[in-house]
Formats: sequence, structure tokens, C-alpha cells
Amino acid sequence: MLDIEILILGPVQTNTYLIADTETKETAVIDPAWDGRRIVNEAKQRGWQIGQIWVTHAHFDHIGGIKAVSSASNPPVPVALHPDDLEMWRIGGGASVFGFHLVFGPEPAINLQHGQMLCLGNYRIEVRHVPGHSRGHTAFYCAQADVMFCGDLIFQAAVGRTDLPGGDFDTLIHSIHTQVFSLPDETRLLPGHGPETTVGFEKLNNPFL
Repeated sequence: MLDIEILILGPVQTNTYLIADTETKETAVIDPAWDGRRIVNEAKQRGWQIGQIWVTHAHFDHIGGIKAVSSASNPPVPVALHPDDLEMWRIGGGASVFGFHLVFGPEPAINLQHGQMLCLGNYRIEVRHVPGHSRGHTAFYCAQADVMFCGDLIFQAAVGRTDLPGGDFDTLIHSIHTQVFSLPDETRLLPGHGPETTVGFEKLNNPFL
């Protein structure tokens, strides 16, 4: 079974996802938003060892806990990010604009690409490049579990903001129609903020789409 634990962390209530294959105990964390020690402790309480860090995009509220999570293991846990968001990463994810001064690291060692398959125990997770909220935004889709981790691309009855550097509304809508609405209606959508939803619900109820 793919076990998914949700931690709501940081100043803007970002969803961090701890996911694990319960058979092999292999574990990844998606968007370690804040308070990395808490993320590590939550994994340890379940007997999980975090071996991968996957980042949907490099805004500060999705990467603030990475340093603590990565450095809790030896060697450090590698970080995966789409290269189109590396510039945003290197300027701290825009944290200073909002009055935060955070220490990030290590720099991503894995360049995510559209169509790439990530392995987590017995599960395969497809990387989908979904720009619009940021240039290098990605979503992680696991067909075996009928779930997509969609970051700030789409929310319940809403979509991601496009007024930040690298954002573009038309690009965002195109990403949703081609990379999200192409999935089965029952697919769970686990966003970067707020409650989960489904593809079918958003097709019928999202006023932006």
C-alpha cells in the first residue's frame, strides 16, 4: 500500500506529504515546506527512513524544511527539482520578498524531467511538467494509487496564482487541461494548500476552468 501522511506546515499552511511503500518502508517527502525536524520525526515514528525529496516548485513555502530533512541522513538525502526552477531556488524561493530569511540546501542533485519515472518501493511515480504557477512546476502522478500530488497548480475549486515571477495564466490553464484533466475522473488531487479534491470534481465545479 502507498501510505500518505499530510503535514500542514509553515506560515502559509503548506501541505507537506510523507509517502511510503508500506511493504518496503521506502519513503519520500514531497515539498518539505517548513520545520524539517518535525518531518523527520514523523517519519521515524512510523519506522520510515526518508530516502528521497521531491519538490513540485521552488517557492520558499515549499522548500523551507529541506535543509533539516536532507541533513538528518548520512549521506544527505538528495533533492529533486525541475531545472527551470533552479534560478528561483538560488534566490531563496522569494522568501525575502515576504520578510523571511531562510537557509536552503543542499542544491538539487536530481533534475526532474517531463515523463521521468521515479521509483518508491513497488510504486512508480510519473513526473509531469506543469508550468504556469512557476516555470519549472511539476506534479507527481502515481497511477497505481490513483493520486496526483499537484503542488500549487490546482486547488479545490481554484487554481494557482500566476502573478509571481515565472507565472502565466494561459500556461497554467493549458497545463491543467493537458496534464490533469487527461487523468481518470476518480484520481485524487493532493494540492500544495487546502483540502484534497478529484479530477472529476474539478471538471464540474472549478470556476476557473
